[in-house]
Amino acid sequence: MGLPIIFSIDDDPQVLRAISRDLKSHYRDKYRVLSTSSVSEAMESLLELQNKGEEVAIFISDQRMPEMQGVDFLEKAMVLFPFAKRVLLTAYSDTDAAIKAINDVQLDYYLMKPWDPPEEKLYPAIDELLHDWQANYRPDFKGIKVIGYQFSPKAHEIKDFLAGNLVPYSWMDVESNEAGKQIAATNMLCPVDFPVVIFEDGTLLKTPSLIDIAERIGLNAKTKQQIYDVVIIGAGPAGLAASVYGASEGLSTLLIERKAPGGQAGTSSRIENYLGFPMGLSGADLTRRAITQATRFGTEFLSPQFVKEIKLKDKYKTIVLGDDSEINAKAVVITTGVDYRKLETKGIEEFTGKGIYYGAASTEASSCGNKDAYVLGGGNSAGQAAMYLSKFARNVYILVRKNDLTSSMSSYLIDQIKGTDNISILGCTEIVEAQGKDHLEALKLVDLNTSEERTVPADALFIFIGAKPYTDWVGLEIIKNNKGFIETGRDMKGYNNFRQVWKAERDPYLLETSSPGIFAAGDVRAGAMNRVTSAVGEGSMSISFVHQYLSEV
Repeated sequence: MGLPIIFSIDDDPQVLRAISRDLKSHYRDKYRVLSTSSVSEAMESLLELQNKGEEVAIFISDQRMPEMQGVDFLEKAMVLFPFAKRVLLTAYSDTDAAIKAINDVQLDYYLMKPWDPPEEKLYPAIDELLHDWQANYRPDFKGIKVIGYQFSPKAHEIKDFLAGNLVPYSWMDVESNEAGKQIAATNMLCPVDFPVVIFEDGTLLKTPSLIDIAERIGLNAKTKQQIYDVVIIGAGPAGLAASVYGASEGLSTLLIERKAPGGQAGTSSRIENYLGFPMGLSGADLTRRAITQATRFGTEFLSPQFVKEIKLKDKYKTIVLGDDSEINAKAVVITTGVDYRKLETKGIEEFTGKGIYYGAASTEASSCGNKDAYVLGGGNSAGQAAMYLSKFARNVYILVRKNDLTSSMSSYLIDQIKGTDNISILGCTEIVEAQGKDHLEALKLVDLNTSEERTVPADALFIFIGAKPYTDWVGLEIIKNNKGFIETGRDMKGYNNFRQVWKAERDPYLLETSSPGIFAAGDVRAGAMNRVTSAVGEGSMSISFVHQYLSEV
């Protein structure tokens, strides 16, 4: 974060040099001193400083300038930095204008030229003003700013992407956030420009794609080499574990992720049953640690990028990416995990991203302040989301088809929910319809025991139901069960077409698919336990089978 700024403007080069010299000699340790002789240049600089999130502590402006009077300049500058102190640099004949400015622009001080000696006529006055400014100064957020409309699916996508990639950002609703309104006005932004992303260096992107953002935050969307020992597709817990073990054991390792690392586990506000963390840890913390560990060992991380298909070419697997570029690999581990199943109820699709979200509790929780939030689902992800939302929302309601949570949620979570006053469980309840105008405003619910319907106000709905494997892209006659999960190992022998597709003389390894050298681990695999620890174990184990396969080819 840069030092607060003392900003001076004077069209007389000699006076400007003198004021800059005196200010720098006395304040350079705690403040940056910027100066210019042009009003238009000053306004451009101030706009850039605002976009960067810099702070101006004090303006010192000459009164008589050809482009604009000093009082008028201060009036414009205060739109950008309303809390900065205002000093007018005047000649004796400008005293009346200075006194008038005290009322017009709440001038804090007028400084007579010349100010020699500065120890008597400059520094004491500036010191006092800076002391007052520091007493009320609260440092602005210095990271990425996302500005847009709260109920915008595109804005939600960007926030979810940044949060998933562990990039701090500040969200500003252009309709309710004063700083957001100010930035929008000074940059002359129109509704079609939103969402807008402003980076630390002041660069402003209108309605950017995730690829645009990824390039700015240092993610790689292109590979560095064409052939890898092992390519891991999906950066959930299984994929992260596989990348750590693959790279640490000397394999050239590429990890590809279409959205953000961590998978569903990465969005969990608290995982309390993970071995070795008695106080629990967040999914984001687990992801951050794993990414750091994997990259330290040499894993190359490609994101955001998705795989369209895998083709066989001699002894290599050719991976075709979303941009039609190709990567060759000796072995592949599929760890694409699962997505939350879509809810087909009336109104859900219409308001998705506009008050209705799949997962994303950690991204949108802060927008639920003093509001009613609903969580649909009875698994651990739903319980963790409800606990996190309870810190923000007025009330949190968990909707489940069964009587209670005992058959689907860990007991430690059930106990925590019972002990949280603003969480209620609505058992034997289903959503009939989502209602609202331009965003979610209400839910129509039905009691499954009595068939009685009622409509309740709802500000947000977070959906955590079912698990649909992300395997639609998987071809090569790789065997999947009737729900789309990938079959591995001996379990494939029960399929009639196994002998037609399996082309190796040996039996498949435990985590190997029906295509030799292509493995599956974690939640995407048929029969997986759907637990973070299990996924990490399978991801780690898959690398031992990769070694065995590579020793054959």
